[in-house]
Amino acid sequence: RALDFLDRIILMKPEYVEGWNKRATVYFLMDDYGKSIADIGRVLELEPRHFGALSGLGIILRALGEDDRAKAAFRQALALDPHLENVQEELDSLEAETAGADI
Repeated sequence: RALDFLDRIILMKPEYVEGWNKRATVYFLMDDYGKSIADIGRVLELEPRHFGALSGLGIILRALGEDDRAKAAFRQALALDPHLENVQEELDSLEAETAGADI
């Protein structure tokens, strides 16, 4: 039901960023990372400073093993809002996990 509702919102008002963002979240919760990433891309086209979308993107990329891209997304989110403690924790954890991987 949520997807049907959000699809209608996006059709009626495609420039409404939160419609895309909420649908990306639903897709994420359904483990449909491809569709979630696509909607996050649209969010960031409409609002490049959407730190929630950037942090969500980082979480997905981390789950997919795209560590460098995940770090970049987390860093972008933190550049916009340095007080995102959970994002900083994700970044710190990922950096600790991948320390020495480039050696």
